[in-house]
Amino acid sequence: MSLKSISLFYILIFSLISCSKKDIEETKPTLGDVTESVYASGVVKAEGQYTVYSTVNGTLQKIKVTAGESINKGQTLFELENEKAELNTENARLAYQLSLESNRYIQDKIAEMEMKVQSAKDRLTLDESIYNRNKNIINQGGISEVDFERVELAYKSSRINYESTKKQLTQLKAQLLNEQNRNKVNLQINQKSQGDFGIKSAFSGQLFDVLVKEGTLITPQIPLAIIGKANSFLLELEVDENDMVRVTIGQNALVTMDSYKGQVFEAIIDKIYPIMVERSRTFKIEAHFVDPPKKLYPNLTAEANIVIKTQKKVMTIPKKYLIKEEYVLVNKDEKRRVKIGLSDYEKVEILDGLTSEETIYMPK
Repeated sequence: MSLKSISLFYILIFSLISCSKKDIEETKPTLGDVTESVYASGVVKAEGQYTVYSTVNGTLQKIKVTAGESINKGQTLFELENEKAELNTENARLAYQLSLESNRYIQDKIAEMEMKVQSAKDRLTLDESIYNRNKNIINQGGISEVDFERVELAYKSSRINYESTKKQLTQLKAQLLNEQNRNKVNLQINQKSQGDFGIKSAFSGQLFDVLVKEGTLITPQIPLAIIGKANSFLLELEVDENDMVRVTIGQNALVTMDSYKGQVFEAIIDKIYPIMVERSRTFKIEAHFVDPPKKLYPNLTAEANIVIKTQKKVMTIPKKYLIKEEYVLVNKDEKRRVKIGLSDYEKVEILDGLTSEETIYMPK
């Protein structure tokens, strides 16, 4: 073997040994902080953000606003074609006006019936007096039984007639009053229906987007616009059902957004919706920024780590050195059980089973 071949052989061996040594990663426990958190993802929403819908069908006749402008509560945003509704309202108004104009006739009818009731009452009073007088003298022979029966029958007939006329008066009043009220309610319903063709804002804020064009056939299922409070934003986040039991109101969250790369913003959980979204198997929560970014827009994506607990100045090791959540390698290939505490995406707290001077090795 030549000298050159021998030299190449030893260089190769040395390289292999060096590579083997580099392949074995090792480290020692360090003192540091560990923050355990729950991951959540979601979007930025305007405070009170909602989607505007129509309550009636119709052709969109006019859009009275533009995206980005400020709006006031009750301001008309859209107008639908409402010619038929206007005609219905006019008919209802005429019917109600007619019922008011006929009020004098109605009062005359009631007065006429009241007179009949009074006449029946007077007749009853007279017949009752005659009946009582003859009742006292029939035993003394002052009146025959036939005549007494005639008096008694007259009294009973008067009483029935009086009760009947009273009932008729009550029914007449109710009927006439109901007719007038029915016309009034019908007018109010048509006025409300006509008002529904002008779609208004539920509160003051900002119009973020208009989702339709003039001439579109509108139904209650078609979204028209997105509205929310101006310059007031919150985070709407989703938490996996496996982590939800650890989340409570008042916890801090560290938020990152693609729009602000490299920056972390603090937020506080202030609302938890107590029902799981079956489709995604997640829970919806809301959080507010402690110090929000200078510029925010609805539907910006965000990710958050909700802080569950923090341990300061504890012994930690990199998470990748842990085997099956309970073992580490010492003496290069010896598995040792350890007791762990909190963990984050990089580190895990070691409570027992390892000292700060011992070296641990990366599992293969």
